[in-house]
Amino acid sequence: MKIAPSILSVNINEYPSTIKRLERLNVKMLHLDVMDGKFVKNITYDYNEVEKIRKQTSMIIDTHLMIEHPEDYVMDYIKAGSDLITFHYEATTQPENVINLIKSTNALVGISIKPNTPKELLDHYLPLVDLVLVMSVEPGRGGQSFIESSLDKIKYYNEMRNKYNYHYVIEVDGGINIETIKLIKEAGADVAVVGSYLMNSNDVENTYRKLHSI
Repeated sequence: MKIAPSILSVNINEYPSTIKRLERLNVKMLHLDVMDGKFVKNITYDYNEVEKIRKQTSMIIDTHLMIEHPEDYVMDYIKAGSDLITFHYEATTQPENVINLIKSTNALVGISIKPNTPKELLDHYLPLVDLVLVMSVEPGRGGQSFIESSLDKIKYYNEMRNKYNYHYVIEVDGGINIETIKLIKEAGADVAVVGSYLMNSNDVENTYRKLHSI
């Protein structure tokens, strides 16, 4: 599995040292959770903080926008240095326009749905995106337990990818630990976003190596 650490549970003042630690582990992708307090209850940071993080690392910046009306903000996050922008199907009335806007730049585009949103609603967009993000918890806060029904969505998107020769990557975010990462890999996931289980562990380096070895 490819591991994309999320620094949601890390104090913002510790970002520089955390990023250096992850780089020493040869981490390739950093997952950034952007929340606006509207689409989800919590608020994190905006594109200004993404820009600061971009200046500190050469890792792929995987920016997950949990914000309303992403079409109004995606260009700010691309200019800030995001390599990949994932937005939520539920957050806009014009998902295809958001996809086309992101694709008009050099950034990659991902689309995501909440756990209770029917998986088939993304069918039209699957050939258009580079990544499908399956939320295995309710978006908005870290430390939640893995929702088992997410495995059905992973399997579905993997089957659709194989059936139609689509080229998107399947990423899974929420409740990932040494046990659930095995389940999502078996279901067909390519990338695991790991937050509190990794960043709050007593031995980040060892935990990362164990996850990466799955």
